[in-house]
Amino acid sequence: MSTTSAPRPAAAWRDRLTGPRGAAAGLALGALLLLVLAPLTLGGFGLGLLGKYLCIAMVAVGIGLAWGRGGMLTMGQGLFFGLGAYIMAMHLQLADTRLLGEQVPEFMRQNGVTELPAVWAVFAHPVAAVLGVVLVPAAVAAALGLAIFTRRVKGAYFAILSQALAAAFAVWLIGQPVLTNGSNGLSSFRSLFGYDLADPRNQLLLYLVTAALLLAMVALTWQLHRSRWGELLVAVRDQEERVRFLGRDPALVKTAAYVLAAVMAGIGGALFVPVVGIVSPADVGVIPSIAFLIGVAVGGRATLLGPVLGSIAVSFAETSLASAFPSFWVYLQGLLFVLVVGFLPGGIASLPGVLRRRRRTPATAPGDGDGHSSGGATTPDDPVPTPAAALAAEEAR
Repeated sequence: MSTTSAPRPAAAWRDRLTGPRGAAAGLALGALLLLVLAPLTLGGFGLGLLGKYLCIAMVAVGIGLAWGRGGMLTMGQGLFFGLGAYIMAMHLQLADTRLLGEQVPEFMRQNGVTELPAVWAVFAHPVAAVLGVVLVPAAVAAALGLAIFTRRVKGAYFAILSQALAAAFAVWLIGQPVLTNGSNGLSSFRSLFGYDLADPRNQLLLYLVTAALLLAMVALTWQLHRSRWGELLVAVRDQEERVRFLGRDPALVKTAAYVLAAVMAGIGGALFVPVVGIVSPADVGVIPSIAFLIGVAVGGRATLLGPVLGSIAVSFAETSLASAFPSFWVYLQGLLFVLVVGFLPGGIASLPGVLRRRRRTPATAPGDGDGHSSGGATTPDDPVPTPAAALAAEEAR
C-alpha cells in the first residue's frame, strides 16, 4: 500500500505566489501602491519623479516582451520612445503657440519660418496626436520588423542595427533646428488637452493616468504570456527553424512582438513629455536606449514585473548618483549590465530561485553517486522551456 505525502507548506505557498493567482495579487498590490499610497506620501516633486520612472517602465515592459520572451535584443527603443515624445511635444507646443495668437512656435520665428510645416499641422488636433503616438511607432516598427526578420537577421546583428537606428534618429533631430529646435529640443509646455499643467490637481491626474496605463500594459503582457501566441513567441525564440517547419512564419510572430514593444515605448514617450516638461535628442539616442535595456536586465527580462521594478530602480539610482557623479554613472551602468548578464542572467527576479537551488544542490554536482547528471536540469533563471514540442504534437493530431 503506497501513500503520498502532502506538499510542504512552503512549497504550497510558493506555488500560489508564482501561479496565476499570485501574479494577479502582485498586480493588485502594485495598483494599490501606485494609485493610492504614492500620491498620499509623496510631494509634487517626488510624484513627478515617480511619474517619469513609470514612463520609462512602459518602455521596459515592451523590451521584456520582445527580448525576454521573443529573444530580440532591441537596443534602439529610444527611436520609438522619441517618435511618441516628439509627436506629443509638437502638439503641445502648437497648442500653446495658438493660445498666444501666433501661427508658428517661437523657435521657428527666430529661424525665419512663417508658415507651419506640414508634419506639425498633421498633429494639431488632439485626436490626431493621440493616434499618431500609437500608429506612427507601430508603422515604423512593422516596416522595420518585416524588412529585418524576413531576412532572418537576429542576435548581435539585430542589436547593432536597432542601436544604429536610434543613433541615426537622434542625429537627424539635432540636424533639424527649424523643424525640431535641434539639440535644444521642445519644452515649456503650459497645458495638456486644455488642462493647465501647473495645477497640482492636474499633475496628480496625469500621474494617475500614467500609472493606470502602465498597469494596463503589465496586465496585457500577462495575458500574452499565458496565451497561445505567447507560447508561439517563446517557441520562435528557442527553436525558430522547427516553428518554420511546422508551417508558421517566425518573421510575423517576431514583428508582432516588436510592434507591441514599439507602441508601449511610444506611449511612454508621449507621457514623458508633459510629466517632465521637455524632450530633446539626448532623451532618444543610444545612451537612453541602453539605459532602458539595463533596467530590464537588472530586473529580469523573462519575468512579468522584473522589467518594471528594474527600470524604476535603475532610474532612481541615476537620479541619485548622476547629479553628484555624472561621469561615474555612465561607467557604473556598463559595469552593472556586464555583471548582471554574466553572473545573474535572470536578473534580480531570479535571485531567490538561484539561492534556493544552491542550497538544494549537493556538493558533488554534475554526476552524483546515484548516476544522475544535473547538467541538464532546468533552473529558475534559465529561459522558459520551449513549447515547440507541444506545437509539434498538436500539428500531428
